[in-house]
Amino acid sequence: MIRSRIAGIGKYLPEQVVTNNDLLQYMDTSDEWIQERTGIKERRFAHRTKETTTTMGVEAARMAIERAGITAQDIDFIIFATLSPDYYFPGCGVLLQRAMQMKEIGALDIRNQCSGFVYALSVADQFIRTGTYKNILVVGSEKHSFGLDFSTRGRNVSVIFGDGAGAVVLQPSTNENTGILSTHLHSDGESAEILAMYNPGTHANHWKEERYADFDEAPIGQMFMSQQMIDKAQLFPYMDGPAVFKKAVVKFPEVIMEALSNNGLSPADLHLLIPHQANLRIAQFVQQKLGLRDDQVYNNIQHYGNTTAASVPIALCEAWEKGLIKEQQLVCLAAFGSGFTWASALLRW
Repeated sequence: MIRSRIAGIGKYLPEQVVTNNDLLQYMDTSDEWIQERTGIKERRFAHRTKETTTTMGVEAARMAIERAGITAQDIDFIIFATLSPDYYFPGCGVLLQRAMQMKEIGALDIRNQCSGFVYALSVADQFIRTGTYKNILVVGSEKHSFGLDFSTRGRNVSVIFGDGAGAVVLQPSTNENTGILSTHLHSDGESAEILAMYNPGTHANHWKEERYADFDEAPIGQMFMSQQMIDKAQLFPYMDGPAVFKKAVVKFPEVIMEALSNNGLSPADLHLLIPHQANLRIAQFVQQKLGLRDDQVYNNIQHYGNTTAASVPIALCEAWEKGLIKEQQLVCLAAFGSGFTWASALLRW
C-alpha cells in the first residue's frame, strides 16, 4: 500500500507584530474585549507593498522543500489554498511556480477558505496514492490585512485575522505505519452568506437583502464594483459571529470523531489535535467535548490570529519545530469555515 507522508514542512510569518492595543488607534475596542471573545493577543501583518500572498507562500515553500531534502525542480505538482489571492485571476499557484522557477508543472488553486489547507492535503493525498505525482507542494497562505475594515464598524471581523503562510511537501511511503491514514471532507451551503465577502462578485444582489448594494438601476459595469459599495462599506468581509460559532462547535468535533472512528481509534489515542485557529473559544469547546487534555491540543491563535488557509500548516510546523510531534505519533488536523465547509485529516507522523 502506498501512503502519502509529510516529508518537509515550513512556515512564514511577517515581521510586523500588531497587538490588540495597537488596534485602538483605528477602532473603539480593547485588549480585554478581544481576548475575551477570541483569545487573540496579537497577530502579524504583511508589508503593504513588499509582501503578497504568493511571496509569503514562496518563503514557506522554500523551507518545506529544503527540509524535504529536495529542490524546487523536484516538485511535480502545486496545490495552493487561499481566500486572499494576489489577483482575482490568475491564481497564486502559477505565480508561485514562476517565482520559484519550477518546471511547467500543474498548479491547482483551492478556494475553501478556512478548510482550504485540509482540502488541499486531501487532494494531494489522492494524487500520491495513485502514483500520479511523487513530490507535491501544498501551500496555505493569506494576506488579510490588505482588505479589512479597520474601523469600529468592522471590528467584529477585523480584530480576528492575521497574515502568514505554511507549506508541506507530500511524498509517497510504503510504510503502513506512517503517513496520512484518511481525510474527510464536508460542506453545507445553506447558510453560505453568513460568512462571506460579497463584493466584488457576479451575484448582482439577487437575494435582495438590505446590507447589499441595490443593482437594479446600476449600469452593467457598476454591478461588479461601484462607488455605492465603497460608500456603504460593502467591499469588506461579513460575518455573523454567533451563527458561525454555533455551527462550528457541532461540526468540528463531528469531523474529528469521523476520522478517529474510521480508523478504529478514539480521542484517547490522539497525541495531538491541531485545529484550524478560528477562535480560541471554539478550540476550547472542542477540546472539552472530546475530553482531551491540554497537551493533546495545540493552539497558537493567541499570537497569530486567524490566518484561515494558513493556520493549520503554521500550527503544525510550529508544533513540530518545538518537538511536540515525533515519529509514529498520531496527529489530527481539522478545520471549519466559510461555506460552510469542514474537514479533517488523520496522520501518523
